[in-house]
Amino acid sequence: MLAARLFGRTFLAAAKSESSAAAAAASSATSRTLNPLEQFFEVDRTPEDDKPVVYGRGWKASELRLKSWDDLQKLWYVLMKEKNMLMTQRQMLNAQNLRFPNPERISKVRKSMCRIKHVLTERAIDEADPRRSTEMKRMINAL
Repeated sequence: MLAARLFGRTFLAAAKSESSAAAAAASSATSRTLNPLEQFFEVDRTPEDDKPVVYGRGWKASELRLKSWDDLQKLWYVLMKEKNMLMTQRQMLNAQNLRFPNPERISKVRKSMCRIKHVLTERAIDEADPRRSTEMKRMINAL
């Protein structure tokens, strides 16, 4: 019993020191700490970038119909973050009397969000169970 305790403590101490060394190495690999507010700002481009940035298109309803409920919920929150980032950027540029580049991006995000709600509403209407349908509609309206 005593030997088991001693060996157990030795192994636990060795495991703790290895995990703390791995954590220290991982933290030293990242040279700077990330500010949680940085996700609301787009990465700055350098003036040497001559090519205009090409942004993607909005989601089509036919594409969204192929996705699961969980995938649509994840996509909703990704689009929400993108919308918040764009609105923050637009507000900051307006405060500095600068023009917001690519204002069509906001409308693409909004249309995609409306299409997600439309697809989820279609699924709620097609649901056979009235209780589940009501609950789905309540969740959709909360988005």
